[in-house]
Amino acid sequence: MNFHSVHINLFLYQEGKCLYVVLLMAVYWCTEALPLAVTAMLPVCLFPTMGILPSKKVCVQYFLETNFLFLSGLVMASAIEEWGLHRRVALKVLKIVGVKPAWLILGMMITSSFLSMWLSNTATTAMMLPIANAILESLFGNVETLKENCKDKSDPEGWFGEIHIVSEQKNLEEARREAQYQMKVWKGFLICIPYSASIGGTATLTGTAPNLILVGQLKSKYDEREATEAKATAVIDEDYKKLGPIKFAEVSIAFFFILFAILLFTRDPKFITGWSIFFNKGYVSDAVTGVIIISILFFFPSQRPSLHWWFDSRASNTPYVPLLSWRKAQECVPWNIILLLGGGFAMAKGCEESGLAVWIGKHLQPLTQVPPSVAVILITAFIACFTEIASNMATIIIFLPVIAELAIHVKVNPLYFMIPATTGCSYAFMLPVSTPPNSIAFASGHLMVKDMVKTGFVMNILGILCVSLAMNTWGLHMFNLHTYPDWARPLNASSASVATYTIATMNMTG
Repeated sequence: MNFHSVHINLFLYQEGKCLYVVLLMAVYWCTEALPLAVTAMLPVCLFPTMGILPSKKVCVQYFLETNFLFLSGLVMASAIEEWGLHRRVALKVLKIVGVKPAWLILGMMITSSFLSMWLSNTATTAMMLPIANAILESLFGNVETLKENCKDKSDPEGWFGEIHIVSEQKNLEEARREAQYQMKVWKGFLICIPYSASIGGTATLTGTAPNLILVGQLKSKYDEREATEAKATAVIDEDYKKLGPIKFAEVSIAFFFILFAILLFTRDPKFITGWSIFFNKGYVSDAVTGVIIISILFFFPSQRPSLHWWFDSRASNTPYVPLLSWRKAQECVPWNIILLLGGGFAMAKGCEESGLAVWIGKHLQPLTQVPPSVAVILITAFIACFTEIASNMATIIIFLPVIAELAIHVKVNPLYFMIPATTGCSYAFMLPVSTPPNSIAFASGHLMVKDMVKTGFVMNILGILCVSLAMNTWGLHMFNLHTYPDWARPLNASSASVATYTIATMNMTG
């Protein structure tokens, strides 16, 4: 009888139909049996035909305002890459931090993290690795020679006497240790770039797609060596000089980039009055800001206009070339990612409308007995492990609606579970296939899988602990997580019928 009721619940009602689509898309995303973008469009085919959701509700999910914000960030990044502003910033940072290995690694990480806040993690890694390789070759020479020197050569050729053999062996051992140290520094250079790119991408909404998925679903659901150091310095200086003096186009791009960031931050910062008060409430969003800024790029000149032409029509005028052409935008913007975002929003909408998210949330009873602070660690760890074998976008698309429903069921602020889950899905450091930046670094041929696993395991642990610490300290006050928000209450429930819980109370009683 119980089996019969479960069978009816799964296959005759909306929850079962939606669960089938979710599992099908999850399998296709994890195995990449179909291109990710094609799998993302399956809800357009399956939700209407299976009676889960009408097509007019499904199709609109593929171009929500969150998608436009993401598109704005991608177009801005393509303009930055078009005029080489990213390379100038990277080399300038390296000139500032110096050329000692430790400082260079720090400079690489700071630069990669900053760039990945605005560019894609993949583009940042692809741009920084050639710079790192050029610096490393100037420091340590050819990498193949370095690998050869790392091998054990304890048996010298020929006979020169016992004392000479001992001395030769000592010199060879010292050279081998030095080569092994240099090889570790080389690997550290290569591995720090994809790691810092992945971490830096979590700092802004447009830095990585899972951050935008979180926002979109929230809105839709609730609404030491002197000579070698001198060589490295010379390489950086030479590359920087090759860029020449800063161009008008670079200054213009930098201005609009900074303006973009300032407008996003000051629209409605909560702690002070933002500029959105000059418009009708709820009419202006970050997507509007982004589209306005990138629209200017398509007609703003890339060269300083000549003023002589205004006074003398026969005077030569600067050729008009805009900062960004539509052809360049088409080539650089990964449109498949926008479809992937839309597929995630469509899946979340289907889970919400069909009741699947509520059904799953009710069956996650074991986690309701766990203190919320422990649940944060478990959720972050699970997401970080799962995203090692699946794309971070697919991971967050699949699990975020379930995590949100779990938080509501436990009467915890949904952001308390959803923010660490979203951040954790970017902490995939162990395998080359985990993220595109990891794959690019591994493709250099100088890293082994065991190198990434050993370093990545420690990074994963540190990432999980740091996220948990942040959510239980300043995160509580920054996002007001100790209270249950009104926007998370069911629409059909009165405010009096839903109790208000605090994280501290639940930690004591859980």
